[in-house]
Amino acid sequence: SEPESKKAKKDDEKPEKEVDVPILYQDPPDKLTSSSGKKYTLKVTSWNVDGIRAWLKKKGLEWVKEEDPDVLCLQETKCAEKQLPADIRDLAEYPHKFWACSSDKEGYSGVALLSKNKPLDVTYGIGEEEHDKEGRVITAEFPSYFLVTAYVPNAGRGLVRLEYRQRWDEAFRSYLEGLAARKPLILCGDLNVAHQEIDLKNPKGNKKNAGFTLEERAGFTQLLEAGFVDTFRHLYPDTPHAYTFWTYMMNARAKNVGWRLDYFVISRGLLEGLCDSKIRSSALGSDHCPITLYVAV
Repeated sequence: SEPESKKAKKDDEKPEKEVDVPILYQDPPDKLTSSSGKKYTLKVTSWNVDGIRAWLKKKGLEWVKEEDPDVLCLQETKCAEKQLPADIRDLAEYPHKFWACSSDKEGYSGVALLSKNKPLDVTYGIGEEEHDKEGRVITAEFPSYFLVTAYVPNAGRGLVRLEYRQRWDEAFRSYLEGLAARKPLILCGDLNVAHQEIDLKNPKGNKKNAGFTLEERAGFTQLLEAGFVDTFRHLYPDTPHAYTFWTYMMNARAKNVGWRLDYFVISRGLLEGLCDSKIRSSALGSDHCPITLYVAV
């Protein structure tokens, strides 16, 4: 057998095993004034809660009260209005609350819009029966802008709903263009697409998976070409590792193996008042994190 000293030397010569240290996104300080010098007049927070009742138990509402947005938009509430817990149903900070849920499947999909100020008008869906039965869109009209919150349908495992998703993208884009022709528009929510390779951790391995197919990405590109702006990428074009969704599996969140699926998209006419678009990646309570927009409207 080899002398102990020789063994030790061999071990010393072995290269150290590389440890994959997760690179976490650091949310920079909030900018409250636009590049043109306008101070924000509206703060909106959007959050896919992955079940509002579970989210409440995980103290999601406590975080919202600290964030204190003027309008709170929620997606994937998975709850009929009559089943809402009192904590959210009777929330005094937001006297104007609007809920949409699936008419077909209980505990599926669903969106909500809670506002401190009363909208001029509120509508549900996009005016097409094929797309409006799953409770995915609420539109609130305010004096100087429209605010749309949406939970865009997923193309599904094995892309079984990709064709439907493409029909949705076209119909939804047409709906948004119609609103934007009347007054400036803010769209927020889980849009279920990572637009560019920078928007997810593993682009190469996901090109045939829901949320990163060429078809879904092209649909988002067409939305931007129709006169809209992805606020986060407008302000932070080259910022990597900025994700809003992490699967519960494989410790993905701790490793920051994620996707940017949640967006604030605005009409180009609102760019002058765009102050900041935040990703609150440290906020827990769902497999998505909240996002917040500061804008002068």
